[in-house]
Amino acid sequence: MQLQICTAIAALFISFIGILLLVINTEDIKGQAQLMYGIVLDAGSSHTSMFIYKWPADKQNGTGIVSQHSECHVKGGGISSYAGNRGGAASSLEECMEKAMQEIPKSRHKLTPVYLGATAGMRLLNISKPKESDEVLKEVAEKLKTYPFSFKGATILSGQEEGAYGWVTVNYLLEKFITYGFVGQWLSPGKDTAGALDLGGASTQITFETKQTVENKDNLMQLRLYGRDYQIYTQSFLCYGRDQVLLRLLALLIKIQGSDRSIVHPCYPAGYSDSVKLSSVFDTPCIKRQTPYKPDDVLQIKGTGNYDQCLGNVSRLFSFNNCSYSRCSFDGVFQPNITGNFMAFSAFFYTHSFLEKAAGTTITSPADLEDAICVVCNMSFQEMQNKFPDEENHLRDYCADSILLQVLLINGYGFNDLSFPHISFREKAEDTSVGWSLGYMLSLSNLLPAENVLVRKTLLPDAWRAAVFLFSVLLIASIFFLLLCHVIHCKIDVEDVC
Repeated sequence: MQLQICTAIAALFISFIGILLLVINTEDIKGQAQLMYGIVLDAGSSHTSMFIYKWPADKQNGTGIVSQHSECHVKGGGISSYAGNRGGAASSLEECMEKAMQEIPKSRHKLTPVYLGATAGMRLLNISKPKESDEVLKEVAEKLKTYPFSFKGATILSGQEEGAYGWVTVNYLLEKFITYGFVGQWLSPGKDTAGALDLGGASTQITFETKQTVENKDNLMQLRLYGRDYQIYTQSFLCYGRDQVLLRLLALLIKIQGSDRSIVHPCYPAGYSDSVKLSSVFDTPCIKRQTPYKPDDVLQIKGTGNYDQCLGNVSRLFSFNNCSYSRCSFDGVFQPNITGNFMAFSAFFYTHSFLEKAAGTTITSPADLEDAICVVCNMSFQEMQNKFPDEENHLRDYCADSILLQVLLINGYGFNDLSFPHISFREKAEDTSVGWSLGYMLSLSNLLPAENVLVRKTLLPDAWRAAVFLFSVLLIASIFFLLLCHVIHCKIDVEDVC
């Protein structure tokens, strides 16, 4: 009888162990998913960059959680510079595409989409020489099809698309859309988004969320990311990129001074001189020359380094009159009042960075900006060479670049003492280059298939350790109790015999 009681108690102990393993906290653990990869070629006006992105195959709320894997900068100019040079644009991409072949696992090659997006340089070429533009796009498309990836197309982005995708990049990197919470899940933080300011070689873009009515519907874009809808204002100004403004400025000075032979340039540093062919000035659809000229004639240029005169001439490239809306930025383009924080990148970042280095100060207001620009514009070329020997190729244009930044931000977009400090000038964020290409990949990943991911029921690590400990203790106790009962039973049997 005693043995039966002991056995029943031991069975209860073991049953308790089983119940404990059933009720202890468990969670769904996802097996490691295959990574998806995507390649975006940013074919800008002055150069092409390749970005490789990756994200887990199980997408978050319909959009892949994308991070930058690597980047490669194509040697030479932008693909638009190869117009009329058959094979040149395609050949320029080879080195970076070979790098992509090496960096993306071979097993994922066929599943990796490749997109080429061309921006303002190709938009200009499409205006002036549409046939050559089509030939360049066809050439690079045929080249990209020769690689074992999934080619999705080579297209020219509109200015609004370029601005919108840049805005997506900024807010993704700032974790405005989604963030990894302390509970171990991806969460929507519900934060206000930040605006994006992009300055390229041939165009400039401004994009931000606004609660005001967007009076021109061409400036309104709707995006859906991570399960939420966003309405944004975006505007791209073609011919207001850095390179095109510098050419337009030269053409203006030629017109004002009435000479195709020699001019003085108030934005070039004193002591600097140069000569250029007229064809290099006027061969752009951004400049409409009224009188004929000889393309091979050489123009002599002498720098004078005068801030006030440079500001006056750069300002003449903008029109701040004739607004048919409640408010305009410039050239009669509607813009609501700027609100919130902004991130400025591309040429905005490089110019701002040089200004702070040259002036030896932190720029936090329009007044600080003007003071720093005066310092740069008043430096002679010799002073600049002595102070910044590593910047030799850019020194000539820093005064004009800085004043372009000033006129765009202050006079054009309307940043003031209250709003200017809310601009963050950045080149990278979280080891990712800031530009439109990441936003492009994020948006396009809505169209990519999400693979099924293995899910298994698993104990949490701490719970598992506790369960193993309790199981061991109770098992030892059960065995000990059974042995003890057996000894007692035997003793009783011996006494009975005696």
